[in-house]
Amino acid sequence: MKAALLNAGNLEIQDLPIPEPGPEQARIRISSAGVCHSDLHIVRGDWAGLPDTSPVGHEAIGVVTALGENADPSIQVGDRVILGLGGSGGGYWCGACEFCMSGEPRHCAQTQGVMGTFAEEFCTFAKGLVKLPDNVGDEEAPLACGGLTAYGAIKKLFKHGVQPGSPVAIVGAAGGLGHYAVQIAKAFGYIVVGVDVGEERLKFVESLGADYAVSPEDAPALAASEFADGGVHASIAFTAKLAGFDLGIQLLRRSGLFVAVGLPATAEGNLELNPFQFFFKDPTLIYSAVGNVQDMRELVALAGAGKVKSHVGRTGPLSELSDVFDELEAGKYVGRAVITDLGR
Repeated sequence: MKAALLNAGNLEIQDLPIPEPGPEQARIRISSAGVCHSDLHIVRGDWAGLPDTSPVGHEAIGVVTALGENADPSIQVGDRVILGLGGSGGGYWCGACEFCMSGEPRHCAQTQGVMGTFAEEFCTFAKGLVKLPDNVGDEEAPLACGGLTAYGAIKKLFKHGVQPGSPVAIVGAAGGLGHYAVQIAKAFGYIVVGVDVGEERLKFVESLGADYAVSPEDAPALAASEFADGGVHASIAFTAKLAGFDLGIQLLRRSGLFVAVGLPATAEGNLELNPFQFFFKDPTLIYSAVGNVQDMRELVALAGAGKVKSHVGRTGPLSELSDVFDELEAGKYVGRAVITDLGR
């Protein structure tokens, strides 16, 4: 089978043996695989401390072709499934520890990630698979990470008391994750302020249903003048730039909620806070990473109901993966890219 591998920092398409599922695993024939910005960071070596040799890819749709010993009986050969759960923690969890029981399996001491879905066949934890209805097409593979990450971030609003009807800023609203967040936030009843750069991207944000689509330069004035409390109740930063983090915090009303989702390159440096502004604004700052298998089921239901849809700006076979990464880095397409032929 063909598979993409990062080999000493170089992206290669290699011919590998078809894997056999281990205990509690299923093997999936991959129909489509989404290209995530985090894949780009890994391939470019942007994040310090990660290996420069590894499989690549962590969001996909496919059909189950084999089951390992003691695999979850709710999954059967022939099932069409979505897999990945955002990569982090989606490959195994114990199910019994404090973190698993509280819905945070990525913090489980036994957790394993998903990496290697740019391949014709892939084996993973059967309990991490979610069955798909027929009306959720293969182009929706990016829901497995991009969509799930956005969904998990929006659910944090409820957890921290930001109620539907409140204004929420989505920084990076036209991006691969942000465009999901706009749709999900609107589905949940929030007033959405979509922030992004460029006329084309702002028109795209408007088309997603955002109540406001505004540039980073104009966003602070809009937030201060449009809302009674002088700012949004929450902001979510999907950008991989620290400037977007700073903007998200700036847009908040007093005692607002800031949710970080994007993971900037190590070279961007550290997030810095002015202690006096921190004291004055008194915000709650949290990070939100992906979601769990129940979140994935809920998101699939939203997609099946037509309330969330992936905007796919680029498709291609596995042989074009390197070009897709180059174009993603250059911002040449809006939304997500999907590899639609893993055997070529």
